[in-house]
Amino acid sequence: MIELKRDELVFSFPEVHPEAFMGIKFMRTLRIPDDEKVYPLPPGLGTFPLRHVDDFQNRVPSTWLEHGGVMLPMYQAEALWLHFYTRYPFLIRIGTGKINVVTGKPWTDCVSRDPQDYVVTPEQPWLDGYCVEKGEIRQFVAMPLGQGYTVEEQITGKAEHGGLQIVAYPMKREAYDAYEERRRRDFSSASYTVCEVCASQSLPAMGMAPGGRMKQKIYDDPYNFEDWNLDHRSRCFVHIANSTAWKAITGEVPPTDPPTAAQYNKHGLPWFDYYDADMKALDGARALEDLKSVARMSAEKRETVLPENVSLETKNIITLQSGNSKSLVREGRF
Repeated sequence: MIELKRDELVFSFPEVHPEAFMGIKFMRTLRIPDDEKVYPLPPGLGTFPLRHVDDFQNRVPSTWLEHGGVMLPMYQAEALWLHFYTRYPFLIRIGTGKINVVTGKPWTDCVSRDPQDYVVTPEQPWLDGYCVEKGEIRQFVAMPLGQGYTVEEQITGKAEHGGLQIVAYPMKREAYDAYEERRRRDFSSASYTVCEVCASQSLPAMGMAPGGRMKQKIYDDPYNFEDWNLDHRSRCFVHIANSTAWKAITGEVPPTDPPTAAQYNKHGLPWFDYYDADMKALDGARALEDLKSVARMSAEKRETVLPENVSLETKNIITLQSGNSKSLVREGRF
């Protein structure tokens, strides 16, 4: 079951376990410079508003109604990250334009362990982009479909789906109970928390393109693959409307433009590093590493689509501890 509560998606599987629930927030953030430097984690700047597609049946494209799900607004070249919060382990497969963000392969309904095509929570507290190298991602950046920038178009040659696709599978009850019993024997029973401060058929669709490089690991699954309950799943299609389309569809004014990375950095505000020495990272996907970033493609096309794409020297970097510290905090703008 999936519910939309206070601009977040909540996945729950009470038939599997009473504690089997997980929330996903879609976080606004700085678009880091797309200049081949590797940047630390940017802050969260609040959540994107989410709305049911079915609440606006006469104003959205028929394909959106076919997919169902929810929608959110993004400006061209705006970035986002996904914030997962749960105590119960989940296997999560994520696509943009039906391209897997971990492997770069076209979407299928089959879960793969080798190569791993999913992330695991609560070990993976957030995801900011595509897994291009071991310990590095390229940031999720919104671009219009049909102009060749999106990962979907670069890999398939088609501008068909756009948006994000999310499928969640819970851990089997008996596996969770066994891990919890072991944890209670080995560790304190303190709770684990993650927090942040924080139309018509012609409406243009948006997809995700690869942006700047960021230091972030996609973690290897630390559990046995047999622990996952692949017979139970929930999936959601997250459509992206550009800001003009959002107002036409919902009548709501979209969020204001986020600050640029240069503006944020100028005021000495913090960036973040995530200390996780005990966690193993996946190798990057060659199919994703070989893609052209937005900056590279716009240069080749002689277009200006990334305003304020200025290289930065980030100095105020705060180290966050891994989940074992029970103290994850990702600070945002005050």
